[in-house]
Amino acid sequence: MTRAAAAGEATTLSRELSEFLIELSIGLHKNAIYPPGHPLLENTSAELQRRLDTLLKERQALSLGVARHQLIIEGVATEDTNPVLRELAMRLHRHHLGAVKFSQGVAEAELVDMLATVSVDAGRLPRPLGLEGPEVLARWQHIRLFPMTFAQLQLLDEHPSADPGPDGVEDQIRAAGSGNRAAQLWIGLARAALVKQSGAVVDPDDPESTDPEKVAQAIEEVKRDSAYDQVVVGYLLQIAEELKTKGGRDAAALQKRVSSLVETLSPETLKRLLTMGGDLRQRRKFVADAAQGMAVDAVVDLVKAAAETSHQNISHSMVRMLNKLAAHADSGAPEVRMQADGALRDQVQRLLSGWSLDDPNPDGYRLTLEGIAKRAPLFVNPDKQIGIEPERLLAMGLEIETLGEQVWRSVDVMASRPDLTPLLDLVDGAPAAWMKGVLWRHIATPARLRGQLALDPPPAAVLPRLAAQMGAAAAEPLLEALEAAADDRTVERLITVLEAAGEGAAIEVVARLPEVRWGLVRPLIAMLGKHPEWACGYDPAVFLTHPDGLVRREALRQQLRAPATREDAILRALADGDEATLRLGLGAAMRDCPRDAAAMLRVRADDTTVNADLRALGIRALASYKANDTATWLAARVVKVGKLLKRPALAGKTPELLAAIEGLATHWREHPAAREALALAAASADSEIREAAAPRGGGQ
Repeated sequence: MTRAAAAGEATTLSRELSEFLIELSIGLHKNAIYPPGHPLLENTSAELQRRLDTLLKERQALSLGVARHQLIIEGVATEDTNPVLRELAMRLHRHHLGAVKFSQGVAEAELVDMLATVSVDAGRLPRPLGLEGPEVLARWQHIRLFPMTFAQLQLLDEHPSADPGPDGVEDQIRAAGSGNRAAQLWIGLARAALVKQSGAVVDPDDPESTDPEKVAQAIEEVKRDSAYDQVVVGYLLQIAEELKTKGGRDAAALQKRVSSLVETLSPETLKRLLTMGGDLRQRRKFVADAAQGMAVDAVVDLVKAAAETSHQNISHSMVRMLNKLAAHADSGAPEVRMQADGALRDQVQRLLSGWSLDDPNPDGYRLTLEGIAKRAPLFVNPDKQIGIEPERLLAMGLEIETLGEQVWRSVDVMASRPDLTPLLDLVDGAPAAWMKGVLWRHIATPARLRGQLALDPPPAAVLPRLAAQMGAAAAEPLLEALEAAADDRTVERLITVLEAAGEGAAIEVVARLPEVRWGLVRPLIAMLGKHPEWACGYDPAVFLTHPDGLVRREALRQQLRAPATREDAILRALADGDEATLRLGLGAAMRDCPRDAAAMLRVRADDTTVNADLRALGIRALASYKANDTATWLAARVVKVGKLLKRPALAGKTPELLAAIEGLATHWREHPAAREALALAAASADSEIREAAAPRGGGQ
């Protein structure tokens, strides 16, 4: 993406804006394909509404400017090489729209109506939307369409599917000026045609004096004047050559005028002019050049006139075919116009290389076929099912990097099946990254995810792939499914899918944690705790006082893993009334017991209300506290001095005694206070005591 305001300065369009524009382009494309009320349109408008609401949370309004092949949004121009965004820009441009503005509060009904309005091809309307008044452009409360400015219209390149109206064409001819060859040729033709009219003056700045109909009327009125015809034909030959080799705004305006002129002339006048155009070879060259540059209706008229002038015959079947192609090229469906236009011009070039034989068809049959050929274009019902396997059509579209109507239908057919694996495999294998992104956005929607979650059993291979592409959008359907889950195994599977959605979904999960049922809190925070790299606002400390012991233990585990919160977590666990939580804290204190925890454990070691097993665990944990008096305290619990003989001896065997000996052997073996106690234990006749005193790693 490049910033429109500063040449050479590179800027990247944000992912949210890019996805919104792509979703808008897809929405317009679908509205052009599917009839109103189709389920796919509902999904499209809902997804577009969600993305727009997200963008408008941070801004009062969102405006996008329209160029011919690009869009400008927040000062950044889209790449004209992106086919999806290029198509969106061209669609808006054909409607003569200069900008579109979305304001906060856009309702889905407004979006649906706007999409339906703008998706209609400009060529099928009486005039482009940009030429309408406020009753059309400002019909919605929170969406506004802005027409092109006068300066934009002057620079507008004419397009076969857009009709800027007579005033727009006149502006272009006048803007071209006398220095432009296309304008010079037309003004010269007009002057030559009007020279016979008494007092006729051609003013280049007066559009009426060079009007094609007025020029045609002047040519019609002049009869059998070879010098006059030669001059007019000379200009027509030059114009045909100009249209063959040149393009752009001026050539488009010239093409429109000369095509209108040819269509207005009667067949007899056309034949008269072509007769003056030279021999058969030059006449063919003129028609061939015109076939490449003039409008299709004018081309057909010229071909028929040239055939009669050259005493050649074009079969009526061929004429019917040319008429049908011209009808399709002029008013057919958008995707067919270009193909019909090219096919007609190609057929004319082939025809000029050799004329056909006489028409063998009876007159009645010929007239019937001609009537059929002149009817409006008829195409396959858009709701009709395609005959070729959708997998094959989609694979072909991906290979040639084309997303046409049939490709989209193939995607929708495959997406309606319970098993999405074949579709997802094809999309993931797309050679073009832009196609993969567009198709994934179309497939990975909340509605699609809900449909997959409703299957019995849910497809374990498909769900994570959908969630990974959806991100935050996957959170709501998955949390709904978790609330309805009947067993722990289902919860575990859904948590795995939710984890695949990544950081975006985690943000939604954190926001919903206070509302979910207790049984889901522990697995959800366990998932969040596995990904400290996610910037989702999750803090396990919030759950250290949760009423559910399972939740508290999970939060403590996560706090214990973080060096910054480990000491506080151990103290909280030791003070917890839940035995499982207490054991968790004791296990963590077995390595580098904190000072405050050691003091708490010394008191608890003599508390007879605590069972002996927990007191023994506390002594083992206390032994890891790195303070000199720790060894002395442990030794005092191992060695007792006799009352009579005053000789040191081992205290009575208890779990606490074994824990103290083991603590000395593990952490304080070389400490002076520990040597006597360990020596007595090593000499004991009790194997458990000797085992507790055996050398271990970690001693001082």
